Amino acid sequence: MTAAEEGFDRLVEPFRTELLAYCYRMLGSVHDAEDLVQETYLRAWRARERYDAARSSMRTWLYRIATNVCLTALEARGRRPLPSGLVAASDPLAPFVQGEHAAWLQPLPDSLLEAGDPAGLAIDRSSLRLAFAAALQHLSARQRGALILRDVLGFSASEAAEILGTTAVSVNSSLQRARARVKAAGVRQEGLGEPSAAEQRAWVDRYMKAFEHADVEGLKRLLTEDVVMEMPPMLNWFSGRANYGLFMEWVFGRLGTDWLLRAVTANGQPGFAAYTGIGGGYRLHTLQVFTVTAEGISRNSVFQDPQVFAAFGLPPGLDDQGPSPRRPGPH
Repeated sequence: MTAAEEGFDRLVEPFRTELLAYCYRMLGSVHDAEDLVQETYLRAWRARERYDAARSSMRTWLYRIATNVCLTALEARGRRPLPSGLVAASDPLAPFVQGEHAAWLQPLPDSLLEAGDPAGLAIDRSSLRLAFAAALQHLSARQRGALILRDVLGFSASEAAEILGTTAVSVNSSLQRARARVKAAGVRQEGLGEPSAAEQRAWVDRYMKAFEHADVEGLKRLLTEDVVMEMPPMLNWFSGRANYGLFMEWVFGRLGTDWLLRAVTANGQPGFAAYTGIGGGYRLHTLQVFTVTAEGISRNSVFQDPQVFAAFGLPPGLDDQGPSPRRPGPH
């Protein structure tokens, strides 16, 4: 590799983490985002001699390549919703119905971002919240791009137009429509008024303790009145503290009360992986990501997807004689 090629690598590498977050927002899939970042860097490498610093910054140039890659991918892939954005609510004790042909929004492990941005400076975590990521899935590809580039990443209208290969007028039009749709969904991207990260973790730590004791009443005390639970790949979802309690009673009755939990963070939100006791060990059951408000836990998005488990590096089983999973600690 020549000195010029090494210099190019040093110029583009610092943008890898924020491009991963961008591709995730656009596609709603960790696996797809990682693949598209690799494709972005491959295209950038092939076009490196055509980059003109006098025409655009390296960041803008990379985002234009990444956007083209994402728009192409979105032509071949449908949107990735969550069940609550796709079908009507169900009874908490209704039989499970699997969305056989649905591609679901996936959670993004915070560890993937922290590895490239240990200080947490480059990535706006509020724009990665599951509710916001789910709302983005209901926008057209170009509306999605305009909203992310302008409102999340702070590009000017002219810069966003360059990245999207269109005009500033078109960008502003797409942006207005996108803002209206996100607002109609009741999503506030900036997360104003939500508890601090430590406070959110404390709420979920208390939930984990109640869960490990199969304390349904203790769980219910931590929930908002209109709490939502959804469980992709199942279409089932429901709302309300009472319904939540009925479902958890069913879970503990069917799967038992022997659980080990491992704390995780995803999309800037607290969560945990749940392992259920079976045959002297523990089998990975679900990954659960929580939305926490000042009034309590308002949503639990429960994932049971091998791709999601792999993205979080979760072992499929734990031996009760081996290293125990990380338990909720004091905060």
